[in-house]
Order: sequence, then C-alpha cells, then structure tokens
Amino acid sequence: MLLKINPDNPQERQISIAVEILKKGGLLAYPTDTFYGIGCNIMDKKAIERIYAIKQRDKNKPFSFICPDLKDISKYAKVSNVAYRAMKRLLPGPYTFVLPGSRMVPKIMLTKRKTAGIRVPDHEIALVLTQRLGNPVISTSATDPDGKVFQDPSLIHDYFGKRLDAVIDGGPVPGQPSSVVSLLDDVPEVIRHGAGDVEIFE
Repeated sequence: MLLKINPDNPQERQISIAVEILKKGGLLAYPTDTFYGIGCNIMDKKAIERIYAIKQRDKNKPFSFICPDLKDISKYAKVSNVAYRAMKRLLPGPYTFVLPGSRMVPKIMLTKRKTAGIRVPDHEIALVLTQRLGNPVISTSATDPDGKVFQDPSLIHDYFGKRLDAVIDGGPVPGQPSSVVSLLDDVPEVIRHGAGDVEIFE
C-alpha cells in the first residue's frame, strides 16, 4: 500500500491508517529529515524481528528509534543535564544521540553496553506517527542488503513489496544520513558526520 501524505500538513485520515498498521504489528516506510526509514512499534518484538530479517542485519546491532520530542526521550534514556542542554539546542534535527537506555527500552533494542540510539527528526510525518502511536518507532534507512539507499517511495514500494505493510509517500527527502553523537558519561563524541552540524561537540 502506498499512502500519500502531505509532509507539511499530514492528513488525519492517512495518519490514522498508518498508526493502525503500527499498532497491529505492521512495518512502514516513512520519510524523515535524512532518508526514508523503515519502522515499526518499538514495543513489538515480532515486528522488530521482521525488520532484522528484511535488512539481513546482525541482532547484536540494534536499530535507532524515533521519539516525538525531547520530553519523551527521558522515558527511554537516562538524560543528564549536559545531554539535555546539547539536545535542546539541536532537536528536532538530523541527529542520532547515543544514550544509556532506560528499562522502558526492550532488550532487543539495546547494545551490549545497554545504550540506545535516539532521534527526534525535523519531519512532521515521522513526529506525528510516534505521537499518535504513543511509543517510539524504529528508524533504519530503507536500503537493500548491499546498502543501496532507496530515495523514491514508489521504488521502496516496488523493492520491498509485501514485506512492508505500507509505504508513506511524503515527497522528497534530503538523502543524507544523520550525524551520530554519543553523549555517554557526558563526554560528547561524534561517531558519524552526517547532515547535522556537530561543531559544538568538536
């Protein structure tokens, strides 16, 4: 199913269809401020396992996930004052922050060091989905196993076929990965330079 949704003013009816799919354990492709992501409800282990299978990814490499806002992040991660100040300056935006995960995060979503990668993208569709679902949504870029990135929603739809329950067509996205910044132990470390400006950490 290809769902056309306005990126600036998402239509209520279309968003409700997408949220219902997530609630029932379905997988979606959706636009973000970097790439198109593939996601599911973070609280649905079976759905998460389906994404691991689609991406042919090692289960020791957890996916990052999207929260609707900074306040929500504190449910799923331990956020120090230093981390909070840094994120407040930059979010929403094209960043993935690595933080110590809280007990709310399913084990399958944590690294061996019990950390989690968390995003608040600057994209209305992604944020509305997580707000309405009430849980974070997994965020992994729509790529094939060789790492080829699909930018066009209709190509994502053609390539993944029935393996995804819906593809949201929210128009073009920038097509650059997020910057990844670790805020563990209050020592900011840039792990990947991407779309976001990380000068304040260097």
